[in-house]
Amino acid sequence: MVKRLSVIDGGRCVGCQSCMFACVRRQGRGGLASAFIGVRSAGGIRRGFVVIVCRACPDPPCARVCPTDALVPRAGGGVRLHADACIGCGHCVQACPFGAIFWDADQNKPQVCIYCGYCAPYCPYDVLLLEDIEEAVHVAG
Repeated sequence: MVKRLSVIDGGRCVGCQSCMFACVRRQGRGGLASAFIGVRSAGGIRRGFVVIVCRACPDPPCARVCPTDALVPRAGGGVRLHADACIGCGHCVQACPFGAIFWDADQNKPQVCIYCGYCAPYCPYDVLLLEDIEEAVHVAG
């Protein structure tokens, strides 16, 4: 079964960024700049926060615009990054309608969720869930 990270109830997010810290920690890094997930203010405490994560698009626009096929569509939606093929053009960041492709300025390459779910248990309000999704089946005829 293919997995996808989903925002179950964004209204519960308090902006603690624990999910972001967990994501970076899984990579063995520090800070928040290399997180594959984002938490942004929607306009102050009263308006809440927005959790930004790859939505695992079935036909990902980020992959369609990649001139080197560095972003490869994966079964069940979303993409996998082949960093060695990436030329750092940034078209994928501009193409993502959700703002879920982040940029690693040090490596000059995109950062996209790998659907590991490591961040989900660190959310104290159960905003995130790593869920099973069925792979799309294409039937000819």
